[in-house]
Amino acid sequence: MNRLYFLAFLVTMSFLNCSKDTAIEDVALYFPPINTETWETKSITELGWNANALQPLLSFLEDTNTKSFIILYNGRIVSENYFNGHDKSASWYWASAGKTLTTVVSGIAQHQGLININNKVSDYLGTGWTSAPLQKENLITCKSLLAMNSGLDDTLGDDVSPENLQYTADAGSRWAYHNVYVKMQDVVAAASNQTWNTYFNTQLRNKIGMTGQWFNVGGLSVYGSNTRSMARFGLMMYANGTWENTQIVPESFLNEATNTSQTINEAYGYLWWLNGKSSYHLPQSQLEFSGSLIPNAPDDMYAALGKNDQKIYVVPSKKLVVIRMGEQAEDSNFALSNFDNDLWEKLNALMD
Repeated sequence: MNRLYFLAFLVTMSFLNCSKDTAIEDVALYFPPINTETWETKSITELGWNANALQPLLSFLEDTNTKSFIILYNGRIVSENYFNGHDKSASWYWASAGKTLTTVVSGIAQHQGLININNKVSDYLGTGWTSAPLQKENLITCKSLLAMNSGLDDTLGDDVSPENLQYTADAGSRWAYHNVYVKMQDVVAAASNQTWNTYFNTQLRNKIGMTGQWFNVGGLSVYGSNTRSMARFGLMMYANGTWENTQIVPESFLNEATNTSQTINEAYGYLWWLNGKSSYHLPQSQLEFSGSLIPNAPDDMYAALGKNDQKIYVVPSKKLVVIRMGEQAEDSNFALSNFDNDLWEKLNALMD
């Protein structure tokens, strides 16, 4: 009899575990409606996560100058928190995390036949957009800008006027984090015969219900929005470029964008940072570092990383999009910091 009870117990527990896993797995991908505050949620308890790890995570975020933090699971909000005087409606700058907006809009423009990223930048902007010799300038393609291997001097600041864009190496032979990527916005504007803002708003922002706007700070093109708008963009990326039943940007282009784009920095796609590679380079350095970009994060994660720890993490294997906005968590940085690895240690404890 005891043996029968034991077997029944095992069967029951197996059924319950399978039911829980199936319930999680069967949750359909969710998109929040456009032009509304409605956004479905999924609780930590429903996901079977470790609720005891939530408060340590939130305390860590508040102590590291975070203003806002969102976790999405398959599109639904699991945790949404605001700190240090910030709130749901407040805007904040994306910094270099916003580079990835330029990537996506470039993919849209290519799909519409307006540009081809394998073409020379000068095909759209005319020659003389740099101070490089013409034969060297003609080596620079739109893809060179997206992959950060234009070969232009990255030590001259953020100004992208021709006199500040000087030749250092042939395009494709050197990886360097450089504000010259912003010329892709000029390429799209010229090819579409629209302003960058107009094309961006009609082709991306409005279609997924984002708010926010571009502004110029010392030669830098910076996007600012509330945190949910950043989460909407991350969700579109997680959904392979779709929003509900609409393909916003081709999945094939996003596959290119979120895989290694050149032979020098394995951890860089088209303005996206890639985890799980064997080595990586960092901004303002020609050094190669061994190992994964963020060791505590899943290998398939790709990320938009901005100055002072603006973050969009997309993790397909975990069905996650994670957003962080705020002041610098520790020392000032251009993209990556120790904060990334420490944060993922806390996230792993939560999802354990």
